[in-house]
Amino acid sequence: MKDLLSLRTLSNEEIMNILNEALEFKKGKEFSLKNKIIANLFFESSTRTQYSFNVAQEKLDMKVINFNPTVSSLNKGESFYDTVKTFESFGIDAVVIRHSKDRYYDDLKRLKCPIINGGDGKGDHPTQSLLDLMTIYEEFKHFEGLKICIVGDIKHSRVAHTNFEIMNRLKMECYTSGPIEYKEDGYNYIDFNTCISEMDIIMLLRVQNERHSEDEKLRMSNDEYLERYGLTMEKVKKMKPNSIIMHPAPFNRGVEISDDVVECEKSRIFTQINNGVYVRMSVIKRSLTE
Repeated sequence: MKDLLSLRTLSNEEIMNILNEALEFKKGKEFSLKNKIIANLFFESSTRTQYSFNVAQEKLDMKVINFNPTVSSLNKGESFYDTVKTFESFGIDAVVIRHSKDRYYDDLKRLKCPIINGGDGKGDHPTQSLLDLMTIYEEFKHFEGLKICIVGDIKHSRVAHTNFEIMNRLKMECYTSGPIEYKEDGYNYIDFNTCISEMDIIMLLRVQNERHSEDEKLRMSNDEYLERYGLTMEKVKKMKPNSIIMHPAPFNRGVEISDDVVECEKSRIFTQINNGVYVRMSVIKRSLTE
């Protein structure tokens, strides 16, 4: 049994094994974890991650428990640790957790069942990065030498932080762009208009207003953001012929992406969402069978 807390602890070979298994699941491979019980403990809002885990678990014939923090004993003062430990005490076989605290799993070292990280604060989102990698690999059949620019709220994005490290390890050329306010040291920052015609992949991020302090809030309208840092069809026409558009979602139409770009020919946004089911099947199988 294996945790999946961060991709940083996995070798490139282990990452490719997960991706290849996910591709097999997408082709129709079947596998059953019948009678295994898994709990999804989402202490932070989610649609794609939580419910694609649900679909993955159903496809693996698992019994699934979904935790609702708003009607739980957290409201009576129960701690995060005691809540998770309670589910372990029920006899579950694994747990998927999302929490707003960076490295929340450091508080759970006494837990005996495998933990799959569904996102921790601004730190890691390993299954999102895996589905991003699967989408890129499915499209291009390789990683080395591909140019990607991640555009937007880099500073507050656990997706960006995980992707940069792993994509660099896989020998992709990684760049960032977007508002200077969200630029981070250590990343290759380029002008957005420059990157449009040079990148193989443009990955857009939403502005994560819920994570911002008052000082970090952008002082510009949605229309201005779209004009300066968003992707419109006029800009899409300047992209390389075989380039693609990605977004971890949720996306804000008319802010970082115009409505007509969301499902345009170059967009792989809903492909990413679909691939998330198969990646999560692969990750769950790894945690409960290896």
